[in-house]
Amino acid sequence: MEIFWYITIATVLGIFFVLDGYDFGTGIIHLFFAKKEKDKEVIAKSAGLFWDSNEVWLVAAGGMLFMAFPTFYASVFSGFYLPLIIVLWLIIFRAIGLEFRSQFNYQMWKDIWDVSFGVSSLLLALFFGIALGNIVRGVNLGVVENGISAHERHYFFLPLWDSSFSPLSQHPGIIDWFTIIIGLISVVTLTIHGANWVILKTNSTINKKLKGVIFKLNIALALLTVFSLFVWQIVNPNSLNNFVDKPYLLVFPVIYLTGLIGLFFIKKIKKDIHAFWLSTLLILGGITSSLASLFPVILPSVNSVNDPLTIYNTAASEYGLSVAITWGIIGFILLIIYAIIQKRLMGGKVDNMDYGH
Repeated sequence: MEIFWYITIATVLGIFFVLDGYDFGTGIIHLFFAKKEKDKEVIAKSAGLFWDSNEVWLVAAGGMLFMAFPTFYASVFSGFYLPLIIVLWLIIFRAIGLEFRSQFNYQMWKDIWDVSFGVSSLLLALFFGIALGNIVRGVNLGVVENGISAHERHYFFLPLWDSSFSPLSQHPGIIDWFTIIIGLISVVTLTIHGANWVILKTNSTINKKLKGVIFKLNIALALLTVFSLFVWQIVNPNSLNNFVDKPYLLVFPVIYLTGLIGLFFIKKIKKDIHAFWLSTLLILGGITSSLASLFPVILPSVNSVNDPLTIYNTAASEYGLSVAITWGIIGFILLIIYAIIQKRLMGGKVDNMDYGH
């Protein structure tokens, strides 16, 4: 039962990062590459028409996490309180940036909300990557000091950064050199995904230029991926053990590599949807590979006093998990139907669709 809910929640989160991920990437493209007002308007529209429905998946994942793994939910929502509040404000400013930019036809007004949309999208991509870095690195569960646990084994609280800025510190912070590397991978990946979305959904004048941008970013992503694997071995020497013990898990890195290698041929890909699917494989492969490397652990402990949090020691009771299946399946079906209808209604290019006026 725990495995069922783990896979279900991982699937919902994966869908969220694919769907809202292109919104983040679109915001980054809007910030750095859109110069003409016509391009800015249509690129903002390609995110604005979809962002609210895409974030439904994040809400659903949070609800499922609270229901299935309440101890883990309580642990991470208290331990990661500071970055979660930052993410909340960034989501707010990204949304109002999209919704407000076209309310008044004044250039200064538009510039303010364009910056809000772009910067918040960039920081959201960075912080979600940093969050993944914290998960794979681990935290000081129980706040152990000199071999003594000061709190319950599932409790922790992290500052934004530790003075050492090192992931090897006894009391690591949210931000260190390792989590920054994972954050940069997230930014590059979602920028590629957002660029593919802009090409797919708009007739922007920068679409041809974006293919060159994707190619260059893909080179950077390949280098960052190799480098991150190297430093991951420094942070956690056992990080690849699961793939050795369970070779079938290698399917997830293969998914990632398929997307990575395929995007090197971005200039030769004739159908825009194919490029979008390749960047989708990047996101799904990266997330599932990270989760597979940890399974069944969902939050490692950097100390030897308290055991890591797993899907087994943080799950709700068997009865609670079984009762929730019916409503969980119904809710998941409704989410799928909602997404399909919304995407069909917004099918094709968005250039002439009305938004924000």
